Amino acid sequence: MITYQLVFEGTVISSATFDKADFTPDVLICVDQSGTIDRVISVADKDYQSVKQAAINNSTYIHISEGSYLLPGFTDLHIHAPQWSQAGLALDKPLNEWLNTYTFPLEAKFRDLAFAQRVYQSLVAELLANGTTTGLYFGSIHTEANLVLAKICASLGQRAFIGKVAMDNPDQTPEYYRDNDSKEALEETEKFVQKMIQLKQSSQAEITAVITPRFVPSCSDETLSGLGKLAQKYDLPIQSHCSESIWEDQYAKDRFNMHDAEVLDKFGLLTDKSIMAHGTQLSDSDLKLFHNKKTTIAHCPISNIYFGNSVTRVKKAHQQQVNVGLGTDISGGFSPSIYRNMQQAIMSSQILTDSGDRNARITAANAFYLATVGGAKALHVKTGLIKPGYQADFQIVKDQYFDISSNDPQEIFERLVYHTNKENIKQVYVSGKLVHSIGENDNGK
Repeated sequence: MITYQLVFEGTVISSATFDKADFTPDVLICVDQSGTIDRVISVADKDYQSVKQAAINNSTYIHISEGSYLLPGFTDLHIHAPQWSQAGLALDKPLNEWLNTYTFPLEAKFRDLAFAQRVYQSLVAELLANGTTTGLYFGSIHTEANLVLAKICASLGQRAFIGKVAMDNPDQTPEYYRDNDSKEALEETEKFVQKMIQLKQSSQAEITAVITPRFVPSCSDETLSGLGKLAQKYDLPIQSHCSESIWEDQYAKDRFNMHDAEVLDKFGLLTDKSIMAHGTQLSDSDLKLFHNKKTTIAHCPISNIYFGNSVTRVKKAHQQQVNVGLGTDISGGFSPSIYRNMQQAIMSSQILTDSGDRNARITAANAFYLATVGGAKALHVKTGLIKPGYQADFQIVKDQYFDISSNDPQEIFERLVYHTNKENIKQVYVSGKLVHSIGENDNGK
């Protein structure tokens, strides 16, 4: 009999399709030594009891108590790591004032590596506590500070995709916080990529460099073109903002006489490894371009309420076979919780419905799919589902109203989507390794 790294016993909730979440009671989830799910064994299977007993004997058994559930870990597709210490600040201000008065001065502070260490240690721990097992991060322009973030993710056990932000256009970026020119932006990006490759090899951590033009207005043509070539050279993911606001959309039209989606594609920045945040202004033709390029939209519903001037058409994108995941957009979004963003995604979709798009409403199952499967697909990581062959990225979540509410599976699922907070997330695992715990599970002894 195989000796497993861990064997969980309990009820699993995982996406079956975009429109349906499966609720599967009484199973054993067997995690092998590589941190991959090897088997999901039903109570009706003949070796259920023997596998369970062997795990108890080997002290690898974890019992998920009644009223708690095993869910996939979440993927957050859009986090501005250096903005964590201002989350919730000045969200009543216009975007340009918010950036120039608060955000750019804060990001400039990350030349101080001790400051970076404090902020990033807090951020990564907070995200893990909220069930985020994979994070896609914008760093700052500072190569060494971004490596501090990578080392913290490696140390705390989060799977992380991290980008050194490139921004060199003097017309749209402040003198005190930008790359001096395109040459510096590209050289520092490549330097960061190479150091990340070395760090990944030495630490064996799940960390990956990401090519990161801040967005079209902040970059010169030369930088946009050079970043596209670097992404191709190193076969790396790409992240940026696309059609976040009316202003950004109009800026691209004025400068290039085309939508910013088309601009990004022109410079080789729309690929099947590209994740573009927001997309509130994407036209039908833009969505077709995203479909053709297999580019993902990172839907950031909380921050879009403040700065997006509209609501991302999630249902329309899905119907056009464009992959969509969720992002918190710290700190344009004030909350580090993907649960909170699932809730807002559902609420925001009703705004589109009320505005005349009858088919725009999304469900709890749709939002859960974005948080798990959609995010994992964007980053080409085999996670987001609880089934054999997938990474054992889990969160054990307690239903705080289990004793007083209906125990119908669909109602339990919706209750978890709407009511789960950090205190209800009892344990979090990444590739089978415990990365966060506030106790409460019976190990079977």
